[in-house]
Amino acid sequence: MEVKIGVQHANRELVLESEQTPEEVQSAVAEALTGKAGLLTLVDEKGRRLIVPAEKLAYVEIGESEIRKVGFGAV
Repeated sequence: MEVKIGVQHANRELVLESEQTPEEVQSAVAEALTGKAGLLTLVDEKGRRLIVPAEKLAYVEIGESEIRKVGFGAV
């Protein structure tokens, strides 16, 4: 699943492919915004951790990853 994170005062968004479910990501965002730690922590499909301070979050877009089509075929 693809997750896009907008960070305040940053020109580019962070894009992450994660094996977490949309509900798990939404729960992690809610916990970061209301929790004591104030950190959003997500894990990508290669096992790397992405940690963003909650006060710097501009937006989080949760979406399904697209299957990229390759070749010449009838659409």
